[in-house]
Amino acid sequence: MSVLPTETKPEAVAMSEMDVLLADSPIFPKQGDVVKGTVISVGRNEVRIDVGGVAIGLVRGPELDPNAHLALGDEVEATVIDLDNEFGELELSLKGAGRRKSWDKLKELFTGGGVIQVKVLDANKGGLIVRLEGVTGFLPVSQLSPDNYPRVAGGEKARILEKLKELVGASMDVKVIDMNEEEEKLIVSEKAVWETKQEGVISKHTIGEVIEGEVTAVTDFGAFVRFDENLEGLVHISEIAWQRIDHPHDVLKPGDRVRAEIINIEGSKIFLSMKKLVPDPWKKVSERYELNQVVKGRVLKINPFGLFVELDPEIHGLAHISELAAKPVKDVNEIARVGDEFDFRIVSIDPESHRLGLSLKKVKEEEPEKQEA
Repeated sequence: MSVLPTETKPEAVAMSEMDVLLADSPIFPKQGDVVKGTVISVGRNEVRIDVGGVAIGLVRGPELDPNAHLALGDEVEATVIDLDNEFGELELSLKGAGRRKSWDKLKELFTGGGVIQVKVLDANKGGLIVRLEGVTGFLPVSQLSPDNYPRVAGGEKARILEKLKELVGASMDVKVIDMNEEEEKLIVSEKAVWETKQEGVISKHTIGEVIEGEVTAVTDFGAFVRFDENLEGLVHISEIAWQRIDHPHDVLKPGDRVRAEIINIEGSKIFLSMKKLVPDPWKKVSERYELNQVVKGRVLKINPFGLFVELDPEIHGLAHISELAAKPVKDVNEIARVGDEFDFRIVSIDPESHRLGLSLKKVKEEEPEKQEA
């Protein structure tokens, strides 16, 4: 006896198709649910959010987060507090479980050292205002990567702020380095991400190694040199040349190709020296100058405590204020101007400290004696 196949009833087919449609349909949220959505409008005291195409939600008044700085297109999480307000929309809150979830995620990033992308909302003189996981945070200037750090000659605050403003709207990868939910404090660092990426590259280099690179910036305190896979090192003003330099831009400018020696590595910081690659002229200073010798020098700079004097391009000396005249000098500018040339007597030589002392008054005291003779 053969068994005939069971006939499928049309109602069963219809139910099966309905089950599939229901399974694929988004689930309408319930009160208390935490939902994800996209900001579609921002008003003075309210924000509307598209909740996955299922419904429109409204966040207003006390349920807004004053620190959120929301903009069109932002992805946010919110808590459903009412399914049907007077506009037939969901009533949402950005201060409920959604915010709790955001801080939990931030805590996880903080403890785990995770990297997250943030959007720059604004800038002030201290750094950048950013948003991550719906929470507003701060990225201090000191925590920017070398690519974004505003290197401004003279440290002019207005120019620094101008440079920071150029980053508004940009996205960057950061790590959470400090947070306190009760104080609404969230500090992030772009430099920490950069340092992690550079660890492997920096480990290939050693102190004493000679590198060649391009000057990327010149500041009051030195010059930055980029070399090998985007590494950057600092040549401090004292390591540019053996002679005294008033400002690094007197010797270097962005784009210059230079050679330097790595003299120290501290974490992600690399310190370089250009002067170590050229002979120290002070080692042979005794072959050119001696105590009590009268030499001609040109005034390079005037300070309240004396005159900086160039004897030759490599050796500079100091004529202290007490060595400028027989009588006490109140204002050094009354004695000399930059560019003036005088005869000086050498009163001290210290090759190890790169110092040479000069006296103007001793030469002046001797002039009457010579005239009388």
